[in-house]
Amino acid sequence: MSPERAPGGPPGAALLAVDTGGTFTDFVLLEPGGEGPRIRTLKVPSTPGDPAEAVLEGIRRLLGGEGSGSPAGGGRAGGAGGGGPFQLVHGSTVGTNALLEGRGARVALITNRGFEDVIEIGRQNRPQLYALVGHRSPPPVDREARLGIGGRLAADGSVVEPLDPAELDALPERVAATGAASVAVVLLHAYGNPAHEEAVVEALAATGLPVSRSSEVLAEIREYERTATTVVNAALVPLMSGYLHRIEQESGAERVRIMGSSGGALSVARAGREPVHTVVSGPAGGVVGALLAAREAGITDILTFDMGGTSTDVALCPGRPLRTREFTIGGLPVAVPVLDIHTVGAGGGSLARLDPGGALRVGPRSAGAVPGPIAYGRGGTEPTVTDAHVWLGRLPSEGFLGGAGTLDREGVAGPLGALAEAMGSSREEVAEGILRVADATMERALRVISVERGYDPAAAVLVAFGGAGALHAASLAERLGTDGALIPTDPGLLSARGMLGAAVTVEGARTLLAREDDPEHQAAMEEAFRALEGRGVEQLVAEGMDPGTLTLRRQVDARFRGQSFELTVDAESWASRFREAHRVRYGHAREDHPLEAVTLRVEVSAPAPTLPSPRLAPAAGSPPLTSGRVWLDGAWREVPRVQRSDLGEGHVLEGPLVVLEYSATTWLPPGWTLEVLPAGALRLREQRG
Repeated sequence: MSPERAPGGPPGAALLAVDTGGTFTDFVLLEPGGEGPRIRTLKVPSTPGDPAEAVLEGIRRLLGGEGSGSPAGGGRAGGAGGGGPFQLVHGSTVGTNALLEGRGARVALITNRGFEDVIEIGRQNRPQLYALVGHRSPPPVDREARLGIGGRLAADGSVVEPLDPAELDALPERVAATGAASVAVVLLHAYGNPAHEEAVVEALAATGLPVSRSSEVLAEIREYERTATTVVNAALVPLMSGYLHRIEQESGAERVRIMGSSGGALSVARAGREPVHTVVSGPAGGVVGALLAAREAGITDILTFDMGGTSTDVALCPGRPLRTREFTIGGLPVAVPVLDIHTVGAGGGSLARLDPGGALRVGPRSAGAVPGPIAYGRGGTEPTVTDAHVWLGRLPSEGFLGGAGTLDREGVAGPLGALAEAMGSSREEVAEGILRVADATMERALRVISVERGYDPAAAVLVAFGGAGALHAASLAERLGTDGALIPTDPGLLSARGMLGAAVTVEGARTLLAREDDPEHQAAMEEAFRALEGRGVEQLVAEGMDPGTLTLRRQVDARFRGQSFELTVDAESWASRFREAHRVRYGHAREDHPLEAVTLRVEVSAPAPTLPSPRLAPAAGSPPLTSGRVWLDGAWREVPRVQRSDLGEGHVLEGPLVVLEYSATTWLPPGWTLEVLPAGALRLREQRG
């Protein structure tokens, strides 16, 4: 595919990626040009009260000529965009934040009579194993909004008890009495036969409310996970559909896509109908971007480290992104496939404080975008991780956003001094302590996804990005013992850049429960696979994709008969693949024990856009350096500074050093070296011996 054509769009259409974060909203624009495609970037403060405002403002500014690179020029009537036609791919935290803050829509749950309390009973998991008095979050659906009806299906989808037409006729009135703004329909064994759920949805048409049915959202076994996932989806539909409609109408884009949690882009129609697939939308873009940057640098195994303003997201990628369906948010399982990302409440805006015992704590509370860190000058009053970097000189006051803004270092003095007085320390010691505490939190997160899974971090390179990641990359790489660190081009914008390179995908799944010793199992599996693939291809073709360019992937969730959980393997020779995967995971695999194919999975993908792969000019002499004061080893020292734009391929510099650029700042401590790779990434290594 030509890099000058976005998938499903007209030749010459630009592609704009937008990542909404807690502090900043990031924009990366891929524009066609006569001499090849070019990339322009922009960061604007997020608007938590109305995230769409920052998105639309950034589009107006970037398409109107602002941002790094050459101006787009021109104007476009009827929307925020300017210049020629463009497509938009958007990573949004709107749904995630709504769930975490309890702002989802009120949901009515319709299920089989006698199973109304599945959503509250849940599993027997005990997250607070040693608490004398355990705590459980309130159920996501109030008891009076859980409506049971007759009718029952067997596990194979056959009808045990038909639905009662009188009950169906009464449903709209019962739902209206709950005051719900959205409805979740979850009936037993609907994955085997959706007919009963479809009949309920039809009966609810008169309400005008959005309805999420489990046989569409998650056509898989396990009633609690299926119920919870469908309820989460229903809680997000009113909010996300309204938000996405506004973006689609006001952005001026020819087409809008949403970054999905599994690493592919979704149509805006599907994202509005099934927003549960966007719960880790932004972080998923970061993982895709980190893998692209690593491949450009010839690196295979990586640990991704995305440190933003509010949180840090980490992931293990041993040559490929890992996925999971054991994801929870707000205490609820979300069983759709997501990239296996672990998140902790430590970011540049994380607030520092003393706990009742006098110990220094950092996070999980954050200053966010409003008011933000003290140094941003927007009214912040409590010291943050960013403020600590500013005070110590690692984040120069005059180097903010590539010199486009300044930071208020003097404003940090009072609040940091008050904390220092309470601790009996100096401001510098407290600032260093804040960074050490934040590092410890992020190190634990990185160990959770590596060491605790039996993976040696020494085999991987730490890919650091996000607005604050490059400031902590060297210290965390040293703590973990990784093979150094990699700082991609525009690290503060990598999540948005990853969204540019994400393929457009449709995923489908269906529980089948096919036994290996059943002579008809292969035919049943093939029929189910073809049906799933047909629906996926139909969706992408309807979105303008060329069917000849689509790729298909089949997978099987399999287990030994009698087991309760499955392993996912490729569908070809699935039985032998499962036994090998079981042997690797658990150390044994019985050749004589029959297997069961539980759930079939299909992914249909359109080609990802081809991004330009820039090559720096070779280094010509030493780059121009300036200097600034940095607190090091208990004293203020003059430390060199360099603009990243002045670095060429092959430059090798030693720490201490501050590298300045538009989207982030890199701190290279003493004892570390920095090498500039051909594509522009910075390779950080600790000097040995």
